[in-house]
Amino acid sequence: MNIKLTSPTAVAAALAGLLAISPAMAADYVQAPGSILVFASKYDGEVFTGTFPGFQTRVSFDPANPAAGKLDVTIPLAGAKSGNSDRDSTLQGADFFNVARFAQARYTANGFRALGNNQYAADGTLELRGVSKPVTLTFSWTPGAQPVLTGKATVKRLEFGVGGGDWADTGTIPNETAISTKVVLKSAP
Repeated sequence: MNIKLTSPTAVAAALAGLLAISPAMAADYVQAPGSILVFASKYDGEVFTGTFPGFQTRVSFDPANPAAGKLDVTIPLAGAKSGNSDRDSTLQGADFFNVARFAQARYTANGFRALGNNQYAADGTLELRGVSKPVTLTFSWTPGAQPVLTGKATVKRLEFGVGGGDWADTGTIPNETAISTKVVLKSAP
């Protein structure tokens, strides 16, 4: 088939048509400064929060094709900070994160679900203390030069052996730990 394009308008129209039928490609991103990963729980009825400094995120995402998305988050556990040095050292110990044996946690997801209103779900796997369990992260996506993924999840700590022994009592520390994140992203190199 021989197509002859004689005007700039015809060339532009032909290129636009080709782009319209080309499948959208997911963009690859890495975490940029300004990102935060927070956990929240209670101890004897008092709410406390903490952060995981040093976490690293890689995302492949196209809002037009969320099923092709990928997410990979590495979380160094020894750096967990809650604003209380006694609690922080307890979190690092054998009954909780056991950082001497399990230095990091990892969350991975392949394929996202669109929930509507710029909300998505990543049905991924959290590996913590050598245990892998499904965890769903719901998130919103703010596009731009530095896109932002803002998400929330609930982790059932006892499923991962976090807070065992004397700490297994859910009256003292609930089983559910709330996780929230704001990940500022930049194009992957």
